[in-house]
Amino acid sequence: MKKTYSNKVVWVTGAASGIGKAVALEYAQRGATLVLSDRDVENLNKTVSACNDMGVPALAAPFDLAETTQIISAVETVLRTYPKIDILVCNGGISQRSYAIETPVAIDRRVMEINFFGTITLTKALLPALIAQGGGNISVTSSMTGKFGFPLRTAYCASKHAIQGFYEALRAELYNQNVKVTIVSPGRVRTNISLHAITKDGQEHGKMDDGQAGGITPEQCARRMVRAIERNKKELWVGSTEILMIYIRKYLSPLFHILARKIKPT
Repeated sequence: MKKTYSNKVVWVTGAASGIGKAVALEYAQRGATLVLSDRDVENLNKTVSACNDMGVPALAAPFDLAETTQIISAVETVLRTYPKIDILVCNGGISQRSYAIETPVAIDRRVMEINFFGTITLTKALLPALIAQGGGNISVTSSMTGKFGFPLRTAYCASKHAIQGFYEALRAELYNQNVKVTIVSPGRVRTNISLHAITKDGQEHGKMDDGQAGGITPEQCARRMVRAIERNKKELWVGSTEILMIYIRKYLSPLFHILARKIKPT
């Protein structure tokens, strides 16, 4: 593969595992300089080492998306090292597995804090630099459930709907600033997201969902994400046959509502 990104700096969050790690390695193969973030420092450093082994610079910038001060500090530190960030891939987040009636509002707030507020905090902190440098690309990972609701994921769906709305509006605002926004909505991807999803008591779900286990690989997802960002696509739906649910929801709404309540949600 040609080192087509040898003069680009790419910042990826959620880079310790799953889609984020796969995106980091995909950009490393293309020769990009990487800034990698996650709260899981041990596995984040493994991704950094893997990128270094591929012959590209990679900087670890760990932070917790639930901690605003950590995010702001990370942006300040990174910009001192790399004043120009060409691509920001906001991929970090958390999922949820519990019914609304049994889920304390504190859990809803936690999911929103990580998936929505943490993500937009990073974006807003970096935005002035992107505009000042004359443009760049922002990619944000939403979800198929950012398009419709699905059982056991009320807080997660809400956070991804919020992501969808914010970044669509942001794209319109940045039209004349040469900052492109790509919203990625994955379906089932074979990652550990269901293992680390939080339950009604805030503990980890600890199980791989059947649907998740049968999903596409993170590497397949990452390749499509990188191509979509490269082509300045406004939106990417990535997955397998489950993507049909988006069309069913839009064009066959009564059928969607039947399926949503019948399909096994885990």
